[in-house]
Amino acid sequence: MHFGPALVFDLDGTLVDTAPDLLEAINFILKAEGRRTVDHADLRHLVGHGAKTMMVEAFAMTGGPVDPARLPGLLDRYIAHYRTHIADQSRPFPGVESTLSRLAQSARLGVLTNKPQELTDLLLPALDLARFFGAIHGAGRMEVSKPDARVFHHVIEELGGPSEGAVMIGDSATDVATARAAGVPVILVDYGYTPIPARELGADAVTGEFDEIPALAARLLGE
Repeated sequence: MHFGPALVFDLDGTLVDTAPDLLEAINFILKAEGRRTVDHADLRHLVGHGAKTMMVEAFAMTGGPVDPARLPGLLDRYIAHYRTHIADQSRPFPGVESTLSRLAQSARLGVLTNKPQELTDLLLPALDLARFFGAIHGAGRMEVSKPDARVFHHVIEELGGPSEGAVMIGDSATDVATARAAGVPVILVDYGYTPIPARELGADAVTGEFDEIPALAARLLGE
C-alpha cells in the first residue's frame, strides 16, 4: 500500500453527471400524479440538495405544493424508481476515468457524498468507478454528514490516515464548508450543480477540467 496524499471526491456533480436519472425519477412521480413534467434545467441546480428538496420544488412548479402527509410515500416511490434506473443516463464527466486511473498510481482516493450509501454503492460499480476508491462514504454510514468534519476524517482514517496531506474535491458550498471544517484545502469543479457559481464559493482552486485536478492538488499540498 502506498501512502501518497488522500484525495476525497464528492460524487454528484463532481465525478458523475447524475442529474438526468435523478430528474427522470422526479418526472416519473409527476406523471403518476397527473402533473406536467419539468425540464432538466428547471431542477438541475437542486441536485445534491436531496430528494425531498427536489420533490417539494417540482410540485410547487407544477400546480401547487405537495401534501406533507403524502411526501414520505412519494419519496419512497421516487427512490424505488431511481434505484432501478440509477445508471440509465448517468455518466462520468469528461476526463474522470482517465484522471482517476492516473491518480490511483500515486494517491489514495476516496468518495464522500451525501447521496445515501445504498445508492452510492449501486452507482459507482454500475459505472465501473468503484475500483479507484479505497473508501466510499455515503449518507447513513454515520449519524452526521457533510459538512461535518467527522465524516471527512472518517474517510481519511479509512484510507490509512492523513499521511502526506489531504484535499477535498467537490462542486458546492457544502464541499467548501466540509474542507474548512476539516482544515484541508478544497478544489471545486465549475460544471456541477451549485446554484451559486463555483468561483464565488471561496475554494482554494476552481477548474472546469477534471484532468487539471492532479496538478492543482499537488500545488495546494506544496509538492
